[in-house]
Amino acid sequence: MQYCSALTRVAVLAVALMLGDNVSGQGVSGQRPHITILATGGTIAGSGDANKYSYKAGALDVDDLIKAVPPIKDLAELKGEQIASIGSQDMNDRVWLDLATRANQLLASSDVQGIVVTHGTDTMEETAYFLNLVIKSDKPVVLVGSMRPATAISADGPGNLYDAVAAAADPNARGRGVMVVLNDEIHAARNVTKTNTTSLQTFVSPNRGPIGLVHTAKLTWFTPPDKRHTSKSEFSVAGVKELPRVDIIYAHSNMDHDLIDAAVKSGAKGLVIAGVGDGNMSKAALDTLATAVKNGIVVVRASRLERGMVLRNNEVDDDKMGFVAAGEINAPKSRVLLQLALMKTHDPAQVQKMFDDY
Repeated sequence: MQYCSALTRVAVLAVALMLGDNVSGQGVSGQRPHITILATGGTIAGSGDANKYSYKAGALDVDDLIKAVPPIKDLAELKGEQIASIGSQDMNDRVWLDLATRANQLLASSDVQGIVVTHGTDTMEETAYFLNLVIKSDKPVVLVGSMRPATAISADGPGNLYDAVAAAADPNARGRGVMVVLNDEIHAARNVTKTNTTSLQTFVSPNRGPIGLVHTAKLTWFTPPDKRHTSKSEFSVAGVKELPRVDIIYAHSNMDHDLIDAAVKSGAKGLVIAGVGDGNMSKAALDTLATAVKNGIVVVRASRLERGMVLRNNEVDDDKMGFVAAGEINAPKSRVLLQLALMKTHDPAQVQKMFDDY
């Protein structure tokens, strides 16, 4: 597969010239570390008309991405594998399980020092958090994507990929959990969220900020995450073929119970409410959810807001209702954590502890 356009080739050359003088070419003990890139598609592998916004996500394969950044091979010995070729709006539990299984296999090998996952940005934070909970290694796992396709004028993918490999190759990245690297920042999977539809500066960690900075392979690390993750996580998907169904319901004015009823009828084992304010919702919704809890459905109160926390028993009596308060975890990630929690327990008190710990 060719890399599409003369514009792209010019961009590749520009990246090579820009980065060439900043490559150390040294890893642990003076040798380049072995990094595997697991590709899933997304905008970073997108192709289209450079003069238009539209493009096809996942059109390019992992070898194309590596070839687009020649200096990247000076950072690490690279191998690439194609796990999927989809836009991240189509990311699903099956790909998650395949990705986690392959990542754990690779990380268990002494020949692999870290993994980079190329991924679309729309659901990157969910995949990152899922991996953060089920990876069984302290070795670095870094997710990376782009806001512009590979064929765009001033594509951001090559620079992001270069920085992601640099982060994964750095010995100081060990033990920090799964990370997301875009636009010169390194974020913890638990904290990061996408905040803008098109801006390059879309990924932020609203409550805590980034855990590091990276620019042309130069890294600065901040305080590591303080919650349980990866090798210290109790969750495992080894041998798992299917995850429990959990649905998210968005709270709003004049909210009734119809969508809650539909989710329960459709087989949801858990429900996450993206509540107004600090996780609140209408009386009709609260009453229906209380009935759902009595029928064995686990209910988590999250917020539709970007910042802040959903505190337990604040406005809503969680103890009385049998609900779980999400704390810092946003609604999409609450769904991920609840899916894994339900593989262990349906007890709201035990699920609450998991939300507190992770």
